[in-house]
Amino acid sequence: MPSTSLPDRPRQIDLIAFDWDGTLFDSTAIITRCIQRAVVDVGGQMPSLQDAAYVIGLGLMEALAHAAPDVPRERYPELGARYKFHYMQHQNDISLFDGALAMLSDLKARNYLLTVATGKSRRGLDDALRTSELHGVFDGSRTADETAGKPNPLMLQELMQEFGVAADRVLMIGDTTHDLQMALNAGCQSVGVSYGAHEPATFEMLRPRFVAHTVPQLHAWLVANA
Repeated sequence: MPSTSLPDRPRQIDLIAFDWDGTLFDSTAIITRCIQRAVVDVGGQMPSLQDAAYVIGLGLMEALAHAAPDVPRERYPELGARYKFHYMQHQNDISLFDGALAMLSDLKARNYLLTVATGKSRRGLDDALRTSELHGVFDGSRTADETAGKPNPLMLQELMQEFGVAADRVLMIGDTTHDLQMALNAGCQSVGVSYGAHEPATFEMLRPRFVAHTVPQLHAWLVANA
């Protein structure tokens, strides 16, 4: 675990925005299976694990439409409802990655602004915050259904405006190319994590400052570099 002593170097980052699923929460496998089952429920061809994982982080309807190109648009509401049905059966099986709570507590003690920028719905994020150990940890959040889905930069732009932080003082952390592209579109810095939905080999062209392979490695990098 990184030293808890406060660094004496100049701070480079003021606001850290975390993606949720696959970055803080170990939910990628469950979400992928729920997407597959929802598509089959409405008569579509089951997407591959890779295709289902690719859409994690997008807004729900956009994600399901991409994962199920053979499902008619008029059935998207039913597709979304079936996804939510399957997800609700497993939401209590989802937990924080090991080390995530310690990392967030340490960053909060160092007075970083901690926020969430997620493809989840507002209701889904609020439900997760109420049932997790993270109540009161985050200073702000934005969801796809109240702004715009990734990689549109609106989530980050609204957080920057809310807290009066310049883009070059914001760090986006996520497990997908959608997260890193959103940061690039907003003019923010980014860090990728390799343990979520997307293969880290796809991150390079989006210029993350670092790619972490575990939460403790991410924590150590933030202490040393943010």
